[in-house]
Amino acid sequence: MSINLQEAIKRSIQTEKNAMNFYQLGARQMKDPDARRMFEILAREEREHAGHFYKIYRGGDIPSLEAFLDIPADNESNWISSLSDLIVADFSEQKALELAMDKEKKLEGALRDTAAKVDDSEVRAVFELNARETHNHYLLIEAEYSRIMGMVDETDMDIYVRE
Repeated sequence: MSINLQEAIKRSIQTEKNAMNFYQLGARQMKDPDARRMFEILAREEREHAGHFYKIYRGGDIPSLEAFLDIPADNESNWISSLSDLIVADFSEQKALELAMDKEKKLEGALRDTAAKVDDSEVRAVFELNARETHNHYLLIEAEYSRIMGMVDETDMDIYVRE
């Protein structure tokens, strides 16, 4: 299946920006300092991901990545609208982390699907790198979710299972 490579890259830049804005907005809502810090870190990493895609983007409509990323959040984006709905309804760290895990899992799948369709090895490598980093985001959020929920750490699991 053939895809419009530059359009896919541009969409990926926009998605990473939406994810960055999601984590920035989420961080401002967090009461728990560790959860807030994690969202701030994730926002910075999403900015880096956008940079990975920008380096391989050949379109002329985004002359400056920094200027593009500093444009106010698109409230219509799925990332922002879902978090905004949560903030209005019943925000909690737990719900924000659940939403973030869901978003990261879906993004990882989309990145892997796109990578599989790309013939250009340099471009495919960028999609694969971002898919791996997105998976790592999921794992980080999952660990924070476990902490917030007071779940047993997996390193302690053997002790509890055997008792």
